[in-house]
Amino acid sequence: MVPDPHDRWPQRFAAWVGRWVPDAITASVVLTLLVAFIALAARNPLSKVMEAYHQGLWMLLPFTMQMTLIIILSSALGASPFLRRVIAGLARIPKTRNQVIALAFVSAGTASYLSWGLGYALLPMVAIYFAAEAEKRDIAVDFPFLFAVTYAAQALWQYGLSSSAPLLIAGRGHFLQELIGVVPLSTTIWSPAALIHEAVYGACAIGAACLLMPKHHRPISHFPDSLALTKPNNPVATETGKLSFAQRLEQSRFVNFTVCGLMVFWLVDHFFLKHLGFELNMLTSSLLFMTFLLYGSVKLFARAVERSAASSWAVIVLYHLYAGVAGLIQFTSVGERMAKVAASVSTPWTFPLITALAGSVFACFIPSSGGQWTIQGYVTVKTAMAVGVSVQRGVLALGVGDHIGNFLTPFWYAVVAGIGKVDFRVFFGYGVIFAAIWFVVGVLVFTFAPC
Repeated sequence: MVPDPHDRWPQRFAAWVGRWVPDAITASVVLTLLVAFIALAARNPLSKVMEAYHQGLWMLLPFTMQMTLIIILSSALGASPFLRRVIAGLARIPKTRNQVIALAFVSAGTASYLSWGLGYALLPMVAIYFAAEAEKRDIAVDFPFLFAVTYAAQALWQYGLSSSAPLLIAGRGHFLQELIGVVPLSTTIWSPAALIHEAVYGACAIGAACLLMPKHHRPISHFPDSLALTKPNNPVATETGKLSFAQRLEQSRFVNFTVCGLMVFWLVDHFFLKHLGFELNMLTSSLLFMTFLLYGSVKLFARAVERSAASSWAVIVLYHLYAGVAGLIQFTSVGERMAKVAASVSTPWTFPLITALAGSVFACFIPSSGGQWTIQGYVTVKTAMAVGVSVQRGVLALGVGDHIGNFLTPFWYAVVAGIGKVDFRVFFGYGVIFAAIWFVVGVLVFTFAPC
């Protein structure tokens, strides 16, 4: 099919961004040098700057491991045959184009709300299975656009059960606890404002998608590599013949379900005996339990995790580099000065907009919500206190800006496109539309709704 000339601007935009936005590790080093220069220019002694950097560098070790496990376990969970069958079953439900769009959005959005890692792992499969089933039924669905719709649904994780900043500040021992204490999730992701935002954004995004689906659609048969992913995977070969004791243990369901039982007891102890709340350790434990359960044996679990581990290498390094930047901001005068400047131009009514805009700029260089909170969290909460709004409003408003970076830069597009075996440039441009919806809804909700 000859490309429409009007469809070429997304490619130009992606190429322009690619020329100016370095990879995440390079960007973190540039930020480190920039903030260190600002700290020295603000008359912090060199010894204090170096001490602040080293003080921050390793303060996120537990958080880094939690994020690594979320990525690995979510990816392994998303590749399980059970979830593939669930998606295939959902894809057979819609009877019209708008139903395909709406259910694909809801399916990808639900997975993302449960876990951002699971959302990234499953949204390509949702787009592929739904587009393949639509083509079978002669329903006119543009596959690249549907891919963009499921990518837009992934934004729901920002205020879902794996929202990085709210989960981090809801647990004891986080790096801002002395300043803001422990902030319960009932006042952040389960606040009226966050719930309203999820509902309004979802409705607006689905409505816009139904209106904007291209008339000259490109069915998934035009993307054979993507279509091939709907074919059943070859099952993992298991040893035959006489098995050793170790091999029997590896393939034993009893061993696997013993681990699941231990995780269930941990969750019961966490919620019902200790009366603790929802936080990162609970999320990670739930993912571990579900992954063990769906694979049925330790051997299959281990192979799935091994295949998924490569996706986490960057986070293992990145979070410590971000923590070093956070140390420079928090343990020198830089953070206080930045907060004073932000407070001087903010009012209770403009604070969400300014916070979202600042978050959007940083997000273009930091493709990680946890990393962005590490760097901007201190300034955000200090500014909120100075302006006279709740810390929760600052956390939620920063999430608006954080996801703008996911919409406007190629980092996560390339990740999900790689899973879906498609060039991310064919659906990248549509993200600008959903970014505008996300930003407008977010600023309005977190300005006026209670939180």
